[in-house]
Amino acid sequence: MKIIVGLGNPGLKYERTRHNLGFIVLDHFLKNFQPEGEGDWEESKKFKSDFAQISWQPKKGVFEKVILIKPLTYMNNSGMAVKAVKDFYKVQNSDIWIIHDDVDLVLGSMKIRLGGASAGHRGVESIINALGTDKFWRFRLGIGRPKQNTKEGSKAIFFRGVDEYVLGDMAGQDWSKAKALVKKAVKALETALEKDLETAMNRFNSK
Repeated sequence: MKIIVGLGNPGLKYERTRHNLGFIVLDHFLKNFQPEGEGDWEESKKFKSDFAQISWQPKKGVFEKVILIKPLTYMNNSGMAVKAVKDFYKVQNSDIWIIHDDVDLVLGSMKIRLGGASAGHRGVESIINALGTDKFWRFRLGIGRPKQNTKEGSKAIFFRGVDEYVLGDMAGQDWSKAKALVKKAVKALETALEKDLETAMNRFNSK
């Protein structure tokens, strides 16, 4: 069994923000899977999340149950939802995959890795604190760091800091690159489930 968690904030005003890339990836992943006849989001009060369950059948090997969650606790308390799901299904920490934005990676890049510090990402920090370990897998999606005096078309955009930047809507070239990254992340998830995480890392990790 695998638990795949997309990080983000619930609510319409956050839908296209940089901080919600985890939500966006899982939405696209589930949409790709739905033609197989399974999977849809349901709100789970027990897990404090939007929840979906699918059965992944690789071309070679036996099927595997996969739990998808989008925590509804807001980013800073993501660990509450992740721990609730982990404790219920009694999975190993290494079977938990977290998808999240990362300002330390260039926009459009991706790194899959096991463990490591939160690097200031409050959602990841909350999960580390809740699980008591950092030994879970992460699909880190690059959004880059905020630049001063940037422009989208004729409109100047000013970011006062990282918090404002990650909660800002993506537009223009940023949104185009983000959409390409979402497709890449979905393919990486599918590859990791179909083959293994090492194959996904070799194929999709940015240099």
